[in-house]
Amino acid sequence: MASSPENHHILLQQLDTKLFPLRTVHDVVNLFKVQLEKSDPDLSLLSIVAGFIEISLTSGTASEVEPTSEEKLSQFPVVTLEFVDELYKKFQSVLTTVEKPKSQKGFANRNVIKKISDLVYYSLFRSTHRDKPHLNSLYSYLSGNKLDSFGVAFVVVAACQFLGYKHVHLAISEDHAWVVFRTKNGEETIEVTWHGKGGNEDKRGQDVTTGIESKSWLYLSGLPVICDRFMEVVALISCVNISLSPASDCLELAELQQSVLWILYDKGHLQKYPMGLGNLGELEEVSPTKNRPTCEEIYKEAIKSGQIYYKNHHVYPYTFLGGYYYRLNKYKETLASWANVGDVMRWYTYNSRDDEEIYKELLEISNEMITYIMKTESSGHSARCILRHAECFANLLRFYDGICKWEEGSLTPILHIGWAKPLVNTISKFDYDIRSQLVIHCDDDEDGNSESGEKKNVEEVQEMIVDEGNNNNNIKEETNGTTKEKRLPQAILRKSSRTPTPTLSSETNSPVPMNFQTSAKTTDNIPFDVLLNQKFIPKSENKEEDEFDYTPNQPVITLYSQKMKGLKEILLSEKLNTHAISLQMTAQSQVANKKGRGCNSSSGTSGTADLKVSSPQPVLNNDPVPESIATSRPKRTRRE
Repeated sequence: MASSPENHHILLQQLDTKLFPLRTVHDVVNLFKVQLEKSDPDLSLLSIVAGFIEISLTSGTASEVEPTSEEKLSQFPVVTLEFVDELYKKFQSVLTTVEKPKSQKGFANRNVIKKISDLVYYSLFRSTHRDKPHLNSLYSYLSGNKLDSFGVAFVVVAACQFLGYKHVHLAISEDHAWVVFRTKNGEETIEVTWHGKGGNEDKRGQDVTTGIESKSWLYLSGLPVICDRFMEVVALISCVNISLSPASDCLELAELQQSVLWILYDKGHLQKYPMGLGNLGELEEVSPTKNRPTCEEIYKEAIKSGQIYYKNHHVYPYTFLGGYYYRLNKYKETLASWANVGDVMRWYTYNSRDDEEIYKELLEISNEMITYIMKTESSGHSARCILRHAECFANLLRFYDGICKWEEGSLTPILHIGWAKPLVNTISKFDYDIRSQLVIHCDDDEDGNSESGEKKNVEEVQEMIVDEGNNNNNIKEETNGTTKEKRLPQAILRKSSRTPTPTLSSETNSPVPMNFQTSAKTTDNIPFDVLLNQKFIPKSENKEEDEFDYTPNQPVITLYSQKMKGLKEILLSEKLNTHAISLQMTAQSQVANKKGRGCNSSSGTSGTADLKVSSPQPVLNNDPVPESIATSRPKRTRRE
């Protein structure tokens, strides 16, 4: 239960007096370290300190006490015990009208949490109901009544802890936060903040069931990060915004954030927090820490966390890794990561109001980053060029197939002409001899009705175990300390009935990358990307083994969206019908999820009339972004 203002000061003196004043980054890191040794770290204390330092360093606000000559040189703000105590008292005065828990168990109810959110929300300056930098801490609230949407959710949870409600915690998706709380009758959820531009979409007091049932990415199908108190500290430090400007970061804040995240990492509190791991990876990418995992290893760990604990429903772990590879110009790996992004997006149905942030992320990947890659790679056609690799073409199709599947069932179309033009340009960069190596199946081929006449026989399929950081089709579940792995449909290598490209000898010169053949026994547990780059291996003389031979230059993918299924034959045709591709991708009739077989469409040379589209009316809208997206808040900052 909450204590009096005097007791708060006594509490701080008893536990933390030797730590104050905080004069350096090391002092602040030590405060976090001491708090993390407790069973219930003080969110209010840590948020006040971190918020004050963040705002001071990024806005130039003067320190609360007169600094010494040495401190003037460092410009690091000094935090005193008295300063923190004054803000404690102010926070308690805000909460005087809220009843305290009636028992030591500290159960809350919806009315109490809603009342706290009302107190916070209605005391904010109305002009701050937007997501702006440096407005997510308790210090920002107490010093200026300014908070962003995440800040409101965090302050509500901190207030519940302050008052003595023990079982109220944050739930965090990739672009939203709400509250979960335990009652005598079980666990419930409640919205405590807004989402979207201008704070107009106020959801406070509702539960999140509607958002989950709508399959909106915003709620991650009910698989967000449910925090304990230590993971709330992860959220607190991860949301420290270290940016001084779009082009520069504050080194002291970056050091503080990185050091605290490593403490949390060592204690295991990042294990179930993919975004926290991603943030740590970004910091390590800029400033590596000696004798620590590399940023690439941390990004892959974030992916593994999403697979094990969240059934592979988190998107950003793959964009973290993809962005990393993109900055290194490792475009083959980049496209594989983005293909995994597309596969995750298949879980969801586009909601224009809730999903604006991921929309902008995908639009940037499609129209800016992939366009840049294609421009760069098309300047030369060396053997290492991604345009000479069929699996790169396959990964592009996986990425767009995921977006098309995301669009199905939505009331709002996604793929207008602004998407279609770059897509057509990208596909046309791949020559027929590369595109034709691809084997495409559709998810409704199980009856053996595809044109190739192949059956989806599980016994014929030899799935490759791929690298954890480059495979979004594994779902890993932890039961009684044992991790079990399940698989989702994916782009796989399998025995194909299509006539394979002839196997070439190692002396033969050819513009097409060499195929190789090997037995299934020797390909077990080889990563997908490694297998596709193996040197020529002579065909085995063992007839029994030869029954399982593969031609890895023929990657096999499965398409799930109606739009991409309708393009199957066009994509594999010798001459691309770019107009037909554009019409199919922008067809509004495919927005509604229609159960049909789009794989038997005619060749692209016959135009759009033969496409399996019930009413092919393309969206010939020249606006690059729908109005609902164009007027929304700015895209989340990324460290480039």
